[in-house]
Formats: sequence, C-alpha cells, structure tokens
Amino acid sequence: MNRQTGSLVVLIAIFAYFSWQLLTPFLQYVLAAILIAFVLTPLQRRLEDRTSAMVAAFALVGFALVGFVLPFVFVAVVVADDAATILQDLEPDDIGVTELEELIETELGVDVDITETVVDSAQEIGTILLERTTAWFSVFTHTLVGLGLALFLLYYLLKDGDSMMAWVRDRTPLPKDVQDDLYGELEEVMWAVLAGHVLIALVQGVLAGLGLFATGIPNAALWTFVMVILSLIPLVGSFLVWGPATVYLFVTGEPLLAGVLAVYSTIIVGTSDDYLRPIVVDRYAELSPGIIILGVLGGIYAFGVMGLFFGPVLLGALLATIDVFDEHYDALAGGSEAP
Repeated sequence: MNRQTGSLVVLIAIFAYFSWQLLTPFLQYVLAAILIAFVLTPLQRRLEDRTSAMVAAFALVGFALVGFVLPFVFVAVVVADDAATILQDLEPDDIGVTELEELIETELGVDVDITETVVDSAQEIGTILLERTTAWFSVFTHTLVGLGLALFLLYYLLKDGDSMMAWVRDRTPLPKDVQDDLYGELEEVMWAVLAGHVLIALVQGVLAGLGLFATGIPNAALWTFVMVILSLIPLVGSFLVWGPATVYLFVTGEPLLAGVLAVYSTIIVGTSDDYLRPIVVDRYAELSPGIIILGVLGGIYAFGVMGLFFGPVLLGALLATIDVFDEHYDALAGGSEAP
C-alpha cells in the first residue's frame, strides 16, 4: 500500500467513524427501516412492473405505517397500560407486607412501616420525575424524530434499494459468483430468522393470547406480548405464561376454564410449531437453536429491541460468510475471477 492509498484508507476510516457517531442515536429506527424494507422489497419490485418506483415506494410506506408502525405503537400503549394496572392493583396485604412487618418486629424488635416508606419514596420519585419533565419531553421528541427518520429511510430504501445494492456490489472486491453466493446465503438467513422464528413466535404468542382472553385471565394483552417474546427463545416458549395461568384459574375456583386453557394451549399452541416450522425450514436456511438463543439474548443487550431480529441474523450471517469463504477459498487464493 503506497502513501496515496494509505491516505484514502485513513480518510475513509475517519469519515466512517464520525458517520457511525451520527447513526448511533437513531440506530433502532435505522434497523427498523432496514428490516421493513427487506420484507417489502419483493412487493416493491412487483409494483414497479405496474407503476413508477416512486409511487410504489410511497404506497408501501403508507402500508408500513398502517400495517407495522401504528399496530406496534398500539400494542406498546396497551402493554404499558396493563403493566401500570398491575402495579396499581397491588395491595400491601396481597404481597404479605403486614406479615413481613410483624416478622421484622418479632425477630429484630424494630417497628417498621413498609407501606409508609414506599409511599414516601414514591412521592420523592414523583417529585424527581416532575422535575425531569424536560427530559421526558426530549425522549418524546426523539421518538417522533426517529419514527419520521425511519419512514423517510424506508421510502428511499424501497425506491433506490436495487441501485444501492448495485453500488455495493460494484465496490466489493469479490468475483461475481462469490457475491451471488454470499448475498444469496445472507438473504436466506434473513428470511430464516423472520419467517422461521419471528413469524412462528408471533403466531404462537397470539394463539396463546387468545386463550388467555377467552378464559378471562387479567391483563391478557401484557401476557400475550410476553409470550411472543418468550416464543422467540427455543426450548422456552409460551408455556412459562399459559402454564401458570392454568394454575391461577384452578386455584381461583375455575377448574373448567383451567382445563379448557390447558387443552387448548397444548393442542393448538403446542402443535402450531410442529406444523409451521417444517414448512419454513424446508424453504429457508435452518439455524441451530443455540444460534437463535445467543442471537436473541445477545442482540437485546447490543441493539435493544431490534436485537431480537438482528442478533440471530448477524450470527447466521457470520456462519454463511464462513461457508462461502470455504467454498470459494481455492479460487480466491489463486486470484481467479469469474467474468
């Protein structure tokens, strides 16, 4: 590498670093735009056969707003409301505060009032939150800006996605056949995660949630959301919610509803995975449950909510890239290029 080439590499590294700093505050929204664009790109290409790319992209952004963004916001509001209801409905006697106070007084000889202490602490927290109104407003503003940015990026990813991909391919120093294999493998991994795990988890969580709603489980919306998340993790699943829910119905004097929920969840929810997963696995790349578990849990820590999707994708992409490298190693090492 000569001085001129080295200078350009250093400049690219510097600009890449500062560009990453610009991207980081809105990383969640950028990843969301990329994810939705990936899902809608096949539809974008079909629409472009009948209309212009601009009109097709604009229509799909509207579809994404109605079909993805607004439902997500609605679910977030309902789940937050259920969580707040659970906290408001907690009574000191329900969680054994009185017994705990008596135990402390008997064993230690100290008279404590846990309820009053909690109330005082809550008042102090409320005062702090009131003083931080500006900070909350900033979070709200950031969210609105992020959503607007995500929709803006989604439009251009749909409208100019093929040209962007062509630009990347032109500047990637790999033979055409290697790039074809690499991007084909990456696309399979992406669809394997979305269709083979995310979609199935969503179906299982919603099916289990319908059982909770039908049998009158309190705060069913919150628990449905929890079951969707749990269903993303292999070997865990929605049983961690509907199982205790069945016990709850039984001990509260509803043995018939408990039996109905247990049978419904075992047959409908349990077998949905057996029927859906083989269909998807036969079509897309199969990922090990270990990859999914590590990707989901590690992705949440690394990327937040969007890590649920991109964590397994990144690990699967690494394995796919290694496979492509191994397959084309001899040709690449020999410096031969396909036309």
